[in-house]
Amino acid sequence: MPAVSKGDGMRGLAVFISDIRNCKSKEAEIKRINKELANIRSKFKGDKALDGYSKKKYVCKLLFIFLLGHDIDFGHMEAVNLLSSNKYTEKQIGYLFISVLVNSNSDLISLINNALKNDLSSRNPTFMNLALHCIANVGSREMAEAFAAEVPRILVAGDTMDSVKQSAALCLLRLNRTSPDLVLMGEWTARVVHLLNDQHLGVVTAATSLITTLAQKSPEDFKTSVSLAVARLSRIVSSASTDLQDYTYYFVAAPWLSVKLLRLLQCYPPPEDGAIRGRLTECLETILNKAQEPPKSKKVQHSNAKNAVLFEAISLIIHHDSEPTLLVRACNQLGQFLQHRETNLRYLALESMCTLASSEFSHEAVKTHIETVINALKSERDVSVRQRAVDLLYAMCDRSNAKQIVAEMLSYLETADYSIREEIVLKVAILAEKYAVDYTWYVDTILNLIRFAGDYVSDEVWYRVIQIVINRDEVQGYAAKTVFEALQAPACHENLVKVGGYILGEFGNLIAGDSRSSPLIQFDLLHSKFHLCSVPTRALLLSAYIKFINLFPEVKGTIQEVLRSDSQLRNADVELQQRAVEYLRLSCIASTDILATVLEEMPPFPERESSILAKLKRKKGPGNLHPDLDENRKERSANGGTADHSSTTSNAKSSPLSFVGDLLAPASTAPPTNRPRPVSSSYLLQAPLTPMPPQASAVPVLLSTGPLFQVAASPTPSTDLLGLGSTITTQNSAPPASKGTSLLVDVFSENIAAFPVETPVAVGPVADENFSSFLPNTPQVAYANATLPTAEEPEDKFVCKNNGVLYENQLLQIGLKSEFRQNLGRMYVFFGNKTSTQFMNFAASVVCQDTLQAQLNVHAKPADPTVDGGAQLQQILNIECVSDFVDAPVLNIQFRYGGTLQSIAVKLPITLNKFFQPTEMTSQDFFQRWKQLGAPQQEVQKIFKAKHSMDTEVTKAKIMGFGAALLDGVDPNPSNFVGAGVIHTKTTQVGCLLRLEPNTQAQMYRLTLRTSRDTVSQRLCDLLSEQF
Repeated sequence: MPAVSKGDGMRGLAVFISDIRNCKSKEAEIKRINKELANIRSKFKGDKALDGYSKKKYVCKLLFIFLLGHDIDFGHMEAVNLLSSNKYTEKQIGYLFISVLVNSNSDLISLINNALKNDLSSRNPTFMNLALHCIANVGSREMAEAFAAEVPRILVAGDTMDSVKQSAALCLLRLNRTSPDLVLMGEWTARVVHLLNDQHLGVVTAATSLITTLAQKSPEDFKTSVSLAVARLSRIVSSASTDLQDYTYYFVAAPWLSVKLLRLLQCYPPPEDGAIRGRLTECLETILNKAQEPPKSKKVQHSNAKNAVLFEAISLIIHHDSEPTLLVRACNQLGQFLQHRETNLRYLALESMCTLASSEFSHEAVKTHIETVINALKSERDVSVRQRAVDLLYAMCDRSNAKQIVAEMLSYLETADYSIREEIVLKVAILAEKYAVDYTWYVDTILNLIRFAGDYVSDEVWYRVIQIVINRDEVQGYAAKTVFEALQAPACHENLVKVGGYILGEFGNLIAGDSRSSPLIQFDLLHSKFHLCSVPTRALLLSAYIKFINLFPEVKGTIQEVLRSDSQLRNADVELQQRAVEYLRLSCIASTDILATVLEEMPPFPERESSILAKLKRKKGPGNLHPDLDENRKERSANGGTADHSSTTSNAKSSPLSFVGDLLAPASTAPPTNRPRPVSSSYLLQAPLTPMPPQASAVPVLLSTGPLFQVAASPTPSTDLLGLGSTITTQNSAPPASKGTSLLVDVFSENIAAFPVETPVAVGPVADENFSSFLPNTPQVAYANATLPTAEEPEDKFVCKNNGVLYENQLLQIGLKSEFRQNLGRMYVFFGNKTSTQFMNFAASVVCQDTLQAQLNVHAKPADPTVDGGAQLQQILNIECVSDFVDAPVLNIQFRYGGTLQSIAVKLPITLNKFFQPTEMTSQDFFQRWKQLGAPQQEVQKIFKAKHSMDTEVTKAKIMGFGAALLDGVDPNPSNFVGAGVIHTKTTQVGCLLRLEPNTQAQMYRLTLRTSRDTVSQRLCDLLSEQF
């Protein structure tokens, strides 16, 4: 920095600051500031020209006044004039004023840009640095447009000084963050990467930050940086602390640069070149070895710098997940930190080991530290460390240690912090179900959960235990006995009453032979809890009572007296009153055979993804969950190297439920049970409870939260529960589940439709008032902890799924749930207010641009104009596909937050494949139709590189999620995938055949589509190819 001349002390500024500090009151301060502002204004407007020193002094005073919190509305031009000065101090003050006080919309931007260009071309390194710092500080789009091409040229120029290169790299990084679309490296890419070889480590450090950000955006363009980064890292870790004296921090050589290089390498997979890979392995081994060496200093800065490099190296080892030796060494190193006196190190060690537990190479090594982790759970004073210990126990759990871990988590639950109890409950419920070999243990565990933390046991947990008990005959008697004993406690949590009412209503007959649990005792026990429960629980108990009449005729009179009482028949709650009236009437007029038919035991539920796991995903985010996608790995580790599938394939009734986290699991994984989804009792009122012979086909329908009744399934208007005039296919005539293409989830999950997904529904013209029954009244799902959307376009993210988070910023989160049938669809848009302040004048509208207006009809129902802080607002969109389309409609949101108008525009993920209906075809029919669609304009073919791992099951799931029926045994090559379906629009139907040919060796795909319309072929090909 140039020396400051003697006259640059600005005595007048010092006097002004002293006067402000000496003011005794706020009024005196304001009076002194107003006096100074008037003086400065008169000086600027005076006839006498001010010299550079005076301008600088007065501009500094204005800047100081602004920093005190007062508005400044003049002096900007004088600051711009200072930029043309040849004195460093004057130019510096001018740039400082502009960086703080000039906004991007100012009329002076063009003058400022001219001054910046002059300084950048001056070749004076001091002036160039000032200009680059100003560009980075302001970072506006206008400056990015003006200098995005100039800054890279300065960065790679051979005659640019090192200090200027550093500033240029950081300036370019700032512009890339604010306007990434304007920073296009192009021809400069190779030369920017070559900066990693620069002799000046400051330049290398700045360039590494820039390259890491650019590599995340365009990894292919910067993949040559891997070899240079490894070479530079190798030189750093192998050097002595004296070799890099200027960049050695407390005996650690260039720790900041080392961390940045390790972070850059995490943008890429392990190097394919053997020499580079070996050199990188040596670097990581050296870092691990240095961690074992005695500290060279007792200062905390030394240990912090060394550990920063170590943890980043471990992150890279975990990212590569390819070197068993390194993974085990990393695990052992982290294990030493678990008992370190420094809390932060213990926290980081637990967090890193959670990720290590997902690797098949290091999972066993992580399990060796189970006692230390359990001790941390019991003795840690910091709640955040205890929470990480819970996460690690959850991650390291497998079949060999499940009972120990669940027992410890249950024990800790009694004294756990309230902030993490719900999460512990969810994890215990998931682990107990996943690793339950003996389901009596599972039932005991869930009941203990309810006892210890009943207030934190969500509906998903007790729904799930009901589902499992109903699905497994061998545990039903034990569950009835256990829950009967649990209900005898003087104080029972309401969730326990719900479970008890449900299970005793279904399986109370299994324990009725014991005089201690006779039918009357069971009923009296349940009814003793009735008056202490909420309305939904009372409704469930009433349903259990009517079940008792079927199971135990001897208590019919007692139950009828209860139903006939004024407290039931004249209950203020309409739901309870209605149930009491209907159940009483049913018990009086129905014969024993009819009661046995109407109130028969619930059929098994299809095995699906647990809604408990789905809830935990929403709470924690998918990145923080136990990675269950590779079940074979856990089985290998639990059984000494061989996967034992006998327990999961021999008997569907006793197999643990699948916890595959991917909701794109094909419907064929579910048993061929066409189980309808629950509908509310308001729908049931439309259907008469008609007597049915036992052999008649029936659709069981759930009465709200109570047990099941059977409703006549003949396709008459009276049984049209959905109000669509559709034919509901019964169980006996339902197609096999393997033909269903909709994505199934747990029947108790929030993400359910009101009718079976695999049930064909013939949808005719639907009036808007009837459209409300096309989809369920979906509960408002809280998306507050969902993962933030990535940079991919929404239509790419949602091509193969219908639910998720569409958009999120600091104020607002937008979630979607949607369902499509033929050419109609309905989308639920959830707007979540993430702040504590109410949104005012909230309005959301859908705009279809240009030709899309004639191709797609989207009708948005009006939304509430206010959204309270922390609340969620739902808006319903009705969609009709008129003809094939390419563009997506735009959702415009406007609202006022804190008096400021906020505007957001986001594309809705409504793509052509959403109106895809699957079609089953034989091999002969497929090839006959394939030949008929042989015209050149009807076929589109695309060969592309695989973006993701080429997993067969994932590929099948994506094709089915895309909407096509997956046809097995059609293609002569079993590795290929063949699908068929029909695109439904209002004007026409377009048949579609597709063939996907993977080449695992080349990591390539060839996708061929044939349809009767060329625009449809091209659009579907573009959409589907982006998913692989």
